[in-house]
Amino acid sequence: MMKQVLVLCVLIALAGAAAACDGKTSTNPSPPTSPTAPTTPTAPPSDAPPTYAVTLSTANEVPPVTGSEAGGSGTATLTFNLTKDAAGTVTAATLDVTVNATGFPAGTALTASHIHPGAAGSNGGVFVSCGLTPGEVSFPNGSGSFTKRGVTLTVDQANAIMANPSGFYLNIHTAGNPNGVARGQLARVN
Repeated sequence: MMKQVLVLCVLIALAGAAAACDGKTSTNPSPPTSPTAPTTPTAPPSDAPPTYAVTLSTANEVPPVTGSEAGGSGTATLTFNLTKDAAGTVTAATLDVTVNATGFPAGTALTASHIHPGAAGSNGGVFVSCGLTPGEVSFPNGSGSFTKRGVTLTVDQANAIMANPSGFYLNIHTAGNPNGVARGQLARVN
């Protein structure tokens, strides 16, 4: 008889459990899934060549420019075209330079443009010539631009500039200001 009572209890328990469910699904939450570690977004590798911006000002020359050309200003963009080996080491380099200038007296002609080593407020010798010949570029209305592509520079020059762009400046020269009429420090933009 004990066996029968035990079987009856089991059947009652199962019937009660079935009635409690009443065809409904369990409200118990499913076990949590293991969280994934947050990932830090990374920028895709850039194939864009290193590019630098320069804001040219007559006040940046040492000493600052005075006289009729003192109102001149401009911008420049320098783009390095690099050849690298399989290890990523620069093996060759050229430079594209674009300069836009404004505020100069009508008829101003440029005599040169260079990259020089030197922090703001100090002068340095010519490091890279942008290949501009005297009188090649003039500003009939006081404004104008020029672009030089494929300016040759050594691997050492390219690496030095890329390692410390703010330690270099670009300037433009005129006959009235042969040491430089407007200059600005290089700043990397990409």
